[in-house]
Amino acid sequence: MVSLHHYLLLSAVLFFIGLLGVLTRRHAVIVLISIEIMLNAANLNFIAFWRFSPNPEQLLGPLFALFSIAIAGAEAAVGLALVIAIYRFYKSPDLEKMNSLHE
Repeated sequence: MVSLHHYLLLSAVLFFIGLLGVLTRRHAVIVLISIEIMLNAANLNFIAFWRFSPNPEQLLGPLFALFSIAIAGAEAAVGLALVIAIYRFYKSPDLEKMNSLHE
């Protein structure tokens, strides 16, 4: 039987992998993917706490997860648009080259 502890452990591992990707990578697309992994870890927490709550007939966990997925989709669209615009200007997706607002 899978318990709440197992879901929380998986969510923590996913969040740590995403955080590690955000902090160590320089490629903008990889950073965006890492942020998406972190959001998925939060969604897993929403669903796990909903499933093991005393009132699972209230659909609050899936509702929060649905809103989070919608926001993540908008974030990915805006983030990729920014990456494409920056790539056109700097000719590189390297985040180190984006440290100045003039040039």
